Amino acid sequence: SILMQRRLFLYNFRNLRKAKGRRETYLCYVVKRRDSATSCSLDFGYLRNQMGCHVEVLFLRYIAAWDLDPGRCYRITWFTSWSPCYDCAQHIASFLRSNPNLTLRIFMARLYFCEDRKAEPEGLRRLHKAGAQIAIMTFKDYFYCWNTFVENREQTFKGWEGLHENSVHLARKLRRILLPLYEVDDLRDAFKVLGL
Repeated sequence: SILMQRRLFLYNFRNLRKAKGRRETYLCYVVKRRDSATSCSLDFGYLRNQMGCHVEVLFLRYIAAWDLDPGRCYRITWFTSWSPCYDCAQHIASFLRSNPNLTLRIFMARLYFCEDRKAEPEGLRRLHKAGAQIAIMTFKDYFYCWNTFVENREQTFKGWEGLHENSVHLARKLRRILLPLYEVDDLRDAFKVLGL
C-alpha cells in the first residue's frame, strides 16, 4: 500500500524524549514541481530503512533516478521519524549542492543522537548551511501526515499526551544546535541594513 498503517505511524513518529526500541527511520515525502506561482504534485509516499541503507540515502537514489529537468524548480518535503545521522546529512547536503534547482524541507519527529559529544549536531548545521530548511514536527505537521500518508479510515488525528510540550522542547534543542548559523544570518542582515 502507498499509505502507512496507523499503528506504524503512531509508534514510529511519536515525539518521545526517550524513544527506546524505535530503531527504524520512516520518511514520508512529497515532491512538487514549481511553475512560477503554482506547484504541481509529482509524487508522494513513504520509505523506511532497508538492510544496510538509511532511508535518506534510499530517497536520494530514488529521486536521482527520475532524471529531473535541471531547468525546472522542484520542492521536496520530508517528514521523518528521526533527524538524519551525520553521514546522511553529508549526503543530503552534497545532493542539494549538486542540484541547485531543488529545495528541501525536513520536518523531524525526534533528534537522532544530538548530545554534545556526537557528530550529528554538526551534520544538521552543515545540512542547514547547504540550504535545507529543517524543523521539528508540530501538531499541524502530524495532522497533515495523518491525512496524507496514513491509512486512517477517515478517523481524525488525535495527538498524544505531551505532543506539544515535546515539540517545543525539541524545537528549542534544534535552535540551540543551529544557533551559530542564525547568529551569522542575523549579523549579515544587520550589516546589510547598515550598508556595510
